[in-house]
Amino acid sequence: MTGRPPRRRTVLATGAAAALLAGCSKYGEGGGVAQEEAPPASGGKELVRTADVPVGGGRVLKKEKVVVTQPRKGDFKAFSAVCTHEGCVVAEVKDGTIDCACHGSRFRIADGSVAGGPAPEPLPARRIAVEGDTIRSA
Repeated sequence: MTGRPPRRRTVLATGAAAALLAGCSKYGEGGGVAQEEAPPASGGKELVRTADVPVGGGRVLKKEKVVVTQPRKGDFKAFSAVCTHEGCVVAEVKDGTIDCACHGSRFRIADGSVAGGPAPEPLPARRIAVEGDTIRSA
């Protein structure tokens, strides 16, 4: 190189290529959370009341980035609310699936497995404890 600073076009092209490559990595690669051993949702704090989680549905807790479901009466599950496709927070729970509005990924409420869309992996499970009528992170 001649010691001149890089041209604007070179800097923009290099930055765009780096951004494109970063977006191609799969969730869980590099510094991602391992699917098998996801950390607790929030360290024992109250997440939601059991009455607020419908049977056959669930609640997305955007602030905590957790989704709590109740596939069958009295059977509560929790998963990360971060879609494994591109990292968007899922939008809603309806018709037996947890749905991401960003690119259409859907996950089953019973086990977080992929039901449709581009997501490459299931939603990681989160540990919860049901104490009376309260669901807490475990």
